[in-house]
Amino acid sequence: MYSERDYYRPTGFGGFSFFPPVIKNLLIINVVVFLVTNLILSSVVVDGVIASDKINQYFALMPLGHGFYIWQLVSYQFLHGSFSHIFFNMFALWMFGMEIENLWGSKKFLLFYLACGIGGGLAHLLLSPVIADMMAPTIGASGAIYGVMIAFAMMFPDRYIFIYFLIPVKAKYLIAFLVVLEFLSAGDMSLVAHLAHIGGAVVGFLFILLDSRSGFSMNSIFSSFKKPYSSAPRQFRRRTFSDEEKIVDANYYEINKKEETPITQEEIDRILDKISQSGYQNLTEREKKILFEASKRS
Repeated sequence: MYSERDYYRPTGFGGFSFFPPVIKNLLIINVVVFLVTNLILSSVVVDGVIASDKINQYFALMPLGHGFYIWQLVSYQFLHGSFSHIFFNMFALWMFGMEIENLWGSKKFLLFYLACGIGGGLAHLLLSPVIADMMAPTIGASGAIYGVMIAFAMMFPDRYIFIYFLIPVKAKYLIAFLVVLEFLSAGDMSLVAHLAHIGGAVVGFLFILLDSRSGFSMNSIFSSFKKPYSSAPRQFRRRTFSDEEKIVDANYYEINKKEETPITQEEIDRILDKISQSGYQNLTEREKKILFEASKRS
């Protein structure tokens, strides 16, 4: 059944969940952990130590040889230091991750998300002492978020993102700019873990590149940046006919007339099966249009 698929939840969006399971649970967990550590435990003192500091000691990503535990590669992703830190991370997770989870399914998306966060953590642990000369604890989901953003840019390069809800910019340009900015900032001494962001982005890129079912190839990246050869209207030569040639009656249709073929549940099922097997990139323009129209239904 269509509603039993891992990538579908009946939410009134034509088969696409506005808050798919992993996105929803990640939002809840991160917000709850933030409220507990920053509003409750920050005012609790145990044996002369603030409880929230004790949490960070064991669950933030500590430098190698200075309190590092292997589980911190996962746990640090759920800790945030300020409201703006968690707000922008969770907003980006929802905005860029929602459509990816709907297309991939929850299990694959969760694996991808955690892998990007772990990759970001490893990059910070191994490269920060060398490049940035830093050995500070790290918290936040930003590494995983950068992986999600890279995946979105690779899967939907021409999708418009509205900066401050006003300025439209294509995903491939905006996210490429943000990643380049992280590379340029990698060696500074700020408290921002730029190397974790870069590590998450690299893992996300490799994940999509090596995933045979994603339908992505390097050619699609470069072709998406190419402009049409010419925007000028084509010039057609007038053809002359000889007396011997016969003119066959043509079938005429109205250009502006929209085709109102009803979208059936079976058709949506077939398209989602195709996405699961070969990736979104392998859909035809008609199938993408059907999926888009279905997602607008309430």
